[in-house]
Amino acid sequence: MLLTIIFKSIKMSGRASRALGKTYLKPLGCAQGDIKVMNTEKLIKELSFKAIRSSGPGGQHANKVSSKIELSFDIKASKELSDEQKELLLKNISNRLTKENILILFCDESRSQHKNKEIVIDRFKEIIKKGLIVPKKRKATKPSKASIKKRLDSKKKTSIRKSNRRKPDLD
Repeated sequence: MLLTIIFKSIKMSGRASRALGKTYLKPLGCAQGDIKVMNTEKLIKELSFKAIRSSGPGGQHANKVSSKIELSFDIKASKELSDEQKELLLKNISNRLTKENILILFCDESRSQHKNKEIVIDRFKEIIKKGLIVPKKRKATKPSKASIKKRLDSKKKTSIRKSNRRKPDLD
């Protein structure tokens, strides 16, 4: 299955839609020339996998088979990602990276090495997809005139209420 991620490096909406086995991230108001397409099949070819013996109980078969999968992806050495994408990923998923900016993922959920490889690739795609989304910038808004008037009126009422609690001056 070919998974294509379409994104714009300036503004993105977080909504994803599925159509005919492809996932698209919908850019906010951009022209066709602004959209960059990243083919995840080429990105998956840049991944390196290592099979490791899984930990935990499992009987006689567990100590003979390497079913745990370790996926590693060097962001800086990637040829499929553009420089803007690399910077965005380094910023957004920095807590998941090693000191050498390598993303390492493990999977030992299944007893099958192939199933674990599929699971870890799906996790990788999700992490990359979420890492490339640029959140919308917050627009500062002014309070309305009605809300300002309401706030000042309530302050005045509170002031009058507290001033009525004082002892009267008899001078």
